[in-house]
Amino acid sequence: MPQFPMRRSLALCLFVGTLSLAPGIFAQEAILEGERFHPVVGEHGMVATSHFLASQVSHDVLEAGGNAVDAAVSAGFALAVTQPRSGNIGGGGFMLISDESSGEVIAIDYREMAPSAATETMFQDADGNAVTERSRFTHLAAGVPGTVAGLAMALEKHGTMSLAEALAPAIDLAENGFPLPQRFVDGIRDARANFEPWEASRAKFFKADGSDYQVGEIFRQPDLAATLQRIADNGAQEFYEGETAQLIVAEMQAHDGLITLEDLSAYQPIIREPSHGTYRGYDIYAMSPPSSGGAHIVQMLNILEDYDIGAMGFNSAATIHVMAEAMKRAYADRSEYLGDTDFVDVPLDGITAKAYADELRQGISMDEATPSTSLAPGNPLPYESNETTHFSIVDDNGLAVSNTYTINFSYGSGIVVDGAGFLLNNEMDDFSAKPGVPNAYGLIGGEANKVEPGKRMLSSMTPTIVKKDGDNFLITGSPGGSRIITTTLQVLMNVIDHGMNIQSAVSAPRIHHQWLPDEIRIEDGISPDTIALLEAKGHTISLQDAMGAAQSIMILDGEYFGGADPRRSTSSAMGL
Repeated sequence: MPQFPMRRSLALCLFVGTLSLAPGIFAQEAILEGERFHPVVGEHGMVATSHFLASQVSHDVLEAGGNAVDAAVSAGFALAVTQPRSGNIGGGGFMLISDESSGEVIAIDYREMAPSAATETMFQDADGNAVTERSRFTHLAAGVPGTVAGLAMALEKHGTMSLAEALAPAIDLAENGFPLPQRFVDGIRDARANFEPWEASRAKFFKADGSDYQVGEIFRQPDLAATLQRIADNGAQEFYEGETAQLIVAEMQAHDGLITLEDLSAYQPIIREPSHGTYRGYDIYAMSPPSSGGAHIVQMLNILEDYDIGAMGFNSAATIHVMAEAMKRAYADRSEYLGDTDFVDVPLDGITAKAYADELRQGISMDEATPSTSLAPGNPLPYESNETTHFSIVDDNGLAVSNTYTINFSYGSGIVVDGAGFLLNNEMDDFSAKPGVPNAYGLIGGEANKVEPGKRMLSSMTPTIVKKDGDNFLITGSPGGSRIITTTLQVLMNVIDHGMNIQSAVSAPRIHHQWLPDEIRIEDGISPDTIALLEAKGHTISLQDAMGAAQSIMILDGEYFGGADPRRSTSSAMGL
């Protein structure tokens, strides 16, 4: 097999805890001054993914003359091999593509869909109570996967390579294997209980004697290699109508799942118009429904635009306060209005309107927190995972790709399709099992996101592209379940409001509020004095694990700057 050097950006060696330095150290000029939090630099393009092998594959495609979409599709399939906890062909996601030559920004929705036999009450017991395990760790938890169809559509419409060429590196990695990094080994050990009930899962992730793989050992996936080879030989429809489809249906029939051959053959990705807004002279493009992310990124930025965030200071008490207040109001609206626009009317124009933000801002006091119990969804008329992975890629011909995809939980349902070698998603948990009952991320859902046959479940995935004067400027997004939207928001604010270079913007400590529970979740690195000031305003503060992994790229003065998120030990940015 070709040798993929385990190159890792200098950014991965940086310690996030040192970010208590003065905000001025993050100025854009630091890019040229050798600042310790400097990004990776490229002259002809940039890739940033959550796994160094996928970054290398993507880099090699660009170097060989492929465009950003070619590199993105190749990275997507490579991640399905090297990072099974979130990379996938058994899940789905969203891709944004910005083409400077045409001025277009398009969104490809390849989110999973509910099977035709799905019902509104399928995750409730006889008394109408939500049964959480049923929507998470059974075959009922799987929506019809969209990744293969979505990546193939992107390649066909905007790429230059064949699907077989894009799949070749992933097939090689699956067949010949790769040395296991620490994160992979730790993840498998942590998820053992979810794999144990399923023979195919145990066979894939553990040795023949049931023992764990060790760091540095070669991990091979022959069943997955064969599946990818069938797709390369016969096209994307092989997954939906060929032998792979038969294997999926056999798995469903053996364990009371719902996905049928008819469900698979009927699946189609959809080209959608991205959510769009403006912020301080920048154009913000992000994923539209069934993602809630784009609408609420724009909504929160609209609320925050009236404050002088830069003068208020990076992660000061005042800045965090208004951010949390904006987040509360956006997530309250999310609980009521957001869903699949093919099934429900979503007041998208209202949610993203500057006038609506002005109205919401009137309820924000600088002196005290607004209790979430006093906030209900607003009236935005008129109508119109945690283990996810994101990657960003740009080429030197004005093409940029922001892609986020997932199987929902870490390793999805934990169920490997017997004979096919890939994990099933558990995205059905992203529907409202029962309106008003929180999902696994604590998010409240309403009627707009109830289970219906053929419907795409609501998502927080927020691939985002920022443009300045018509040119691509910032490509970002993140995993993180309910924290995806706020993570992406803060990367944008760190660059636009606080003048950070892209690596600093990605590495900086984050906060999160999602309306309910009524608390500001924070990472390490927020000053104790700041926390005390927030508590004095009435906020509840909760110190939690790191949030997100925002693999990001910034384009400045004709150069490409990559920021690999140090919250993932395998993250890597590579420039050309």
